[in-house]
Amino acid sequence: MHRRSFLHHSLRATAGSAALQATGRLWATTPAAPDARFLLVFLRGGYDALSLLVPQERQFYSDVRPAIAVPQASLLPLHPDWGLHPALLPSVWPLAQRGQAAFVPFAGTHDTSRSHFETQDNIELGADTTPGAARDFQSGFMNRLAQQLLPGGPTAVASGASALAIAFTEQLPLTFRGRLDVANASLKQLPRAGDNAALQAAIAQMYRHHPLGPKVDAAFEVRDQLAQDLGPEMAAASRGAISTKGFELEARRMARLMRDRYALGFVDVGGWDIHANQGAASGPLATRLDELGRGLAAFADEMGEPAWQRTVVVVLSEFGRTVRQNGSRATDHGHGSVYWVLGGGLAARGGAGAVAGEQQAVAHNTLFQNRDLPVLNDYRALLGGLLARQFGLSPAALAQVFPGATPRDLRLL
Repeated sequence: MHRRSFLHHSLRATAGSAALQATGRLWATTPAAPDARFLLVFLRGGYDALSLLVPQERQFYSDVRPAIAVPQASLLPLHPDWGLHPALLPSVWPLAQRGQAAFVPFAGTHDTSRSHFETQDNIELGADTTPGAARDFQSGFMNRLAQQLLPGGPTAVASGASALAIAFTEQLPLTFRGRLDVANASLKQLPRAGDNAALQAAIAQMYRHHPLGPKVDAAFEVRDQLAQDLGPEMAAASRGAISTKGFELEARRMARLMRDRYALGFVDVGGWDIHANQGAASGPLATRLDELGRGLAAFADEMGEPAWQRTVVVVLSEFGRTVRQNGSRATDHGHGSVYWVLGGGLAARGGAGAVAGEQQAVAHNTLFQNRDLPVLNDYRALLGGLLARQFGLSPAALAQVFPGATPRDLRLL
């Protein structure tokens, strides 16, 4: 077997089924950046935003969605113009009532390809999506953000500053590619301390004088830290003490690590590309929204009140779906979406503050290309304004994170 291939398979073996990788050295100390926390949750597949945030004006909405319109009587009364899907009643709805959850409709990019991969890439890169604009696939916006948070700024990257960020994914996402080394680790299944210690030592020794040696050490360091930090919870889970599943359990693990260690985090959640029989108040989409909402509420709970007050979570997807249902009682690739913003420090206190950004009526004459929600709130402007307020970024620093973008502060913080 090729040496690098052997390394890849051996690291996966020593970590159990938790695929652990690291693109550079990881320090066990807490980051020296501000104690604010930012988590980006990427819903891959393009979720149906008009089932999450439903127009209170019913005629047009009901006409174009005869089989999948969420009944008005079941909506959670979020805003005079908008209702929230009932699946979020036990989870995100209580956060919204406390002013800790807001929604930004008509949000997204100006990419009109309706391609999952192209639009996901653009968002993760923080790229200018105007036609002909260049893209650098080795520079994601969250890596550039992490560089700005280093003591000393981007010039400190080469000096080996403490790790600030982590991706809770099996592969390093595009948004964390760049000059700063960032670790990634899937938390769906976790290693146990001492697993395959002899094999780990042998692999480390094999690469001791190889250029990949530091990366091998870093990967094992991530693994050992996860086993140490989350080991007690793993033991309880193995006896059936934890009854939650999927994202809810993973979100609690993420919160424990971010609360004590990392300023920036990223996770992606799949399964949103539903082209048939998506349902309305119940059904496959409602089930996914319920599981997502429970995970987000669990993350907030596990962070604890002091840390949650300094935390912002943004939930987004590459695009929305068609306003009109398709022939299979679902929706197809669209354009404008709805972004979620959650955190203990949000200024919104219900009412009009729970829905933010530029808005307009959802009607025949307002559709983009006669099929989709338009994008009135550009993702780079929205994220730029939010991150500038949360981390106190200067205009010059923000211009490095989102080059060419004009930030817009929606005053959610």
